[in-house]
Amino acid sequence: MLVIPAIDLDGGRSRIVYWPGAGAGIGAPTDRPDRIAERFVAMGARLIHLVDFDGARAGAPANLDAVGAIAARVAVPLQVAGGVDSADAISLAFAAGATRVVLSTVIADRPDDLRACLAVAGDWLAVGLDPRPDRLAAFPWRRATPPTVDGLIGELTSAGVGRFVLTHGAAETDDASLTRTRELVRSYDAEILVAGGVRDIDGLSRLRDTGVAGVILGEVLLSGAIDYPTALEAAA
Repeated sequence: MLVIPAIDLDGGRSRIVYWPGAGAGIGAPTDRPDRIAERFVAMGARLIHLVDFDGARAGAPANLDAVGAIAARVAVPLQVAGGVDSADAISLAFAAGATRVVLSTVIADRPDDLRACLAVAGDWLAVGLDPRPDRLAAFPWRRATPPTVDGLIGELTSAGVGRFVLTHGAAETDDASLTRTRELVRSYDAEILVAGGVRDIDGLSRLRDTGVAGVILGEVLLSGAIDYPTALEAAA
């Protein structure tokens, strides 16, 4: 299982300062995304996840300079989420140095746009979903009846999507959530990543045992709450 560091981009900077030694007052804090990415790659990261906060709000990529600066500094794939729900936006992200994109759930209600995005990104496209029933029911769907997560993944895999990111606490490591995640992994021929929900090494190990391809972690890694080399060992 990959342990994928996440950096939230806000105004060209990391929204969360990287300072794993904060508790002991050691090390040098930084909010420069390129330096943060470089440090994680030096420790063994094989993929960096970037969340364009400004882009998500604007509906178009807004931190392309930061993406480019990271791409110039590290030689691992960069996965960008936020503001990339159109073919043109994906092209801009790729031109800046991104190699993967994560579309938001709204794309499930826009089949024409999804086809256009797949034509540009192909296998490097993922769709982010929140599998909790209450969140799916509350989403502003165009369709008459809110779908289930199984129904959505079935629709999207049939359309050509081969990767999903389960977001917003979907991986909280209680037994019910783990069982649900394990069933999704076993039921679909798709790569499933999980964003967040892990607070310690034990939770990471339990998530690994569901068979997910990777877990995306932000603040717990940036703050040092979870030691990255230890996390890599636990995920192996």
